This record gives sequence, structure tokens and C-alpha cells, in this order.
Amino acid sequence: MFRSLQILTSVMVSVLSAGPLAAEIQVTDPYARAVPAGQRNSAAFMVLSNHSGEDRALVAAESPVAETVELHTHVMADGMMQMRRIERIDIPAGGTATLAPGGLHIMLIGLGQPLDPGTDIDLELRFDDGETLDLEVPVRRIEMGQMHRSGTAH
Repeated sequence: MFRSLQILTSVMVSVLSAGPLAAEIQVTDPYARAVPAGQRNSAAFMVLSNHSGEDRALVAAESPVAETVELHTHVMADGMMQMRRIERIDIPAGGTATLAPGGLHIMLIGLGQPLDPGTDIDLELRFDDGETLDLEVPVRRIEMGQMHRSGTAH
């Protein structure tokens, strides 16, 4: 069932995308973290696959559900894991970039609504060549027990 949902989500992303980017950058398993009313921040995760022969980068994102959308990573600083804003997420030619809890992610700051499981949010990705990709991202509940040592959630 979960694998079928991943495939369906990938197909939806392909249908929603337009232009030459659709063949070069593929998005699989996109989701946003569910948060209750009153929680002002969340994050979105996915796998970005670059099917072109050139390195690419995600350089920005936007969503109508958040006042600000930023690209982030986690780094170890002073013995503590800390979140840091970054300017880009590199996607190597023929490779992937995985956005997952505890690592690279898209931060949704200043939410204007609760993110309830089972709903979708709109998310626009912008790449270094000026192309954009519009996604409908499902909202999922992520429990701490679902976190793996690698920082990924299933």
C-alpha cells in the first residue's frame, strides 16, 4: 500500500510538472510534516533525482501555507545538532538529493493554517536554471518512533 502511494505521488508530480525540467528532475515521495493548530513551523521532505548530464540545484521554494519557505540542513555545532539555512541543495548529474528528517529539508515558517494528515499543500520548487516545478504535497504525521538512525522516516 505504501509503495503504491509513493508511485502514485511520483506520477502526480510528473503530471503536474511542465516543460523540459519534467524529464530531468524527478520528485519522489514528497510529504510535509503534520503539525497541530498553533504550531508555526513545519518541514517538507522528498527525494530529488537528476536525470540530466549536468549538476543541478534546488535554490528556492514557496508555498501559500507559509509566510517564509527556506532550504535547511542540520549540522553538528558545539556538540549539538542545529538547523541551518542554506542557499542551495545540490543534485549531482545522474544522482539524487534526499530531503529527510534530521538532514536536508524545506522549512515552512509562519504557517497560516494547521497541517492535518491526509490533506495536501501546494509547494513550488525553483532550480538554478530558472525552471520551476509545482507539487501537491501530502501531509503526513511523523512519529519519533518512525525515525531511523539514518534520520529518515518511513
